[in-house]
Amino acid sequence: MHAEDLILVSVDDHLVEPPTMFDGRLPAKFADQAPKVHRKRDGSDVWMFNGAKIPNIGLNAVAGRPREEYGIEPTAFDEMRPGCWDIDDRVKDMNAGGVLGSMCFPSFPGFSGRVFSAADDKDLALAVLRAYNDWHVDEWCGSYAGRFIPMGLPVLWDPHLAAAEVRRLAKKGVHSLTFTENPATLGLPSFHDPHWNPLWQALCDEGVVLSIHLGSSGQLAVTSPDAPIDVMITLQPMNICAAAADLLWSRVIKDYPAMRIALSEGGTGWIPYFLDRVDRTYEMHHLWTGQNFGDRRPSDVFREHFLTCFIADPVGIQLRHAIGIDNISWECDYPHSDSSWPDAPEELARVAADVPDGELNKISYENASRWYSFDPFAHRTREQCTVGALRAEAAGHDVSTRSYDKGRFTRATKGADLGALAAKATA
Repeated sequence: MHAEDLILVSVDDHLVEPPTMFDGRLPAKFADQAPKVHRKRDGSDVWMFNGAKIPNIGLNAVAGRPREEYGIEPTAFDEMRPGCWDIDDRVKDMNAGGVLGSMCFPSFPGFSGRVFSAADDKDLALAVLRAYNDWHVDEWCGSYAGRFIPMGLPVLWDPHLAAAEVRRLAKKGVHSLTFTENPATLGLPSFHDPHWNPLWQALCDEGVVLSIHLGSSGQLAVTSPDAPIDVMITLQPMNICAAAADLLWSRVIKDYPAMRIALSEGGTGWIPYFLDRVDRTYEMHHLWTGQNFGDRRPSDVFREHFLTCFIADPVGIQLRHAIGIDNISWECDYPHSDSSWPDAPEELARVAADVPDGELNKISYENASRWYSFDPFAHRTREQCTVGALRAEAAGHDVSTRSYDKGRFTRATKGADLGALAAKATA
């Protein structure tokens, strides 16, 4: 399939929250305690909430920037493409990149909202979290009907409140809840604890997917403090592999057979080996470990419950049938450093050159639409949804690579403590 004929729905993009997002959205008694953006003396912008300063990590917002300027130093809003944080410019960037639909994970609250859950005043935390969710659904997603898959932040500190928020959001059309890849690292009960039962039940009742993004546990795989940062970046998908194993062997899927789980930004090339390994583990050990999947293998259960995604994964494309052609979806990852925006359609067309059109449609938009209850043609004809049609709408929109570096960056990653950098990158 030619790049201009593709229809693209990305199940993993990101937004940088604009400074005004909480204006008028909190009860009066909490207005003075709302998260706010502060400009530091070095020119970087940080969010401030509950006594904490949360920077915008550079790698989170480098779309349109030359690669030699990549880094994880905190950045200012005027050092990012406006599409990172402005909804009107985001849609222009989507059109220019040929992306019809997008699901956007949060930035400063952490991928699972743990910044809010850390607040001592849980009434404040709940008010802020609900305000965030309403802003995301009503303003970010609601500004352009049919262009976004809305996603909710979870109430991590109370499973009953978490369930109530899932049900509240489901009434607003939300079918995705971002969640941590490992609750235990956040000091919470693990996936194996019945503590989370009310949340699992709500997700199943409302048809909401548990979307787990790598790094959402607050930890990334780091071999040693003096290892090159390339080691951490390379090992990031291992966090998702660990989460997949944890959930597949847990009681969650057995007790909640309608549970659906998405593994976000983890890639797909590792999955065939993973499935071989879990089947072998089951065959050799289930009689003494007590695991019981009836007449099915763990790999069958995985394909029933898990959605995977990739940015550019030639190995995964080659092994797509060993993964499960109905379990793979595409992501753009805008505006993160792994994204190939605005040339993602060309990249996908190139790595999938030998994939039949029917299979490529599943990967590029059909699987995502089915899993997340998203109708790509609800507001546009099919012909208006292609890469070529969207790019025609964006004619004249500047997508050129240009420097946003104002001289503040000193390549602080070189020689820095990798453990500290990893903590910053997942803050």
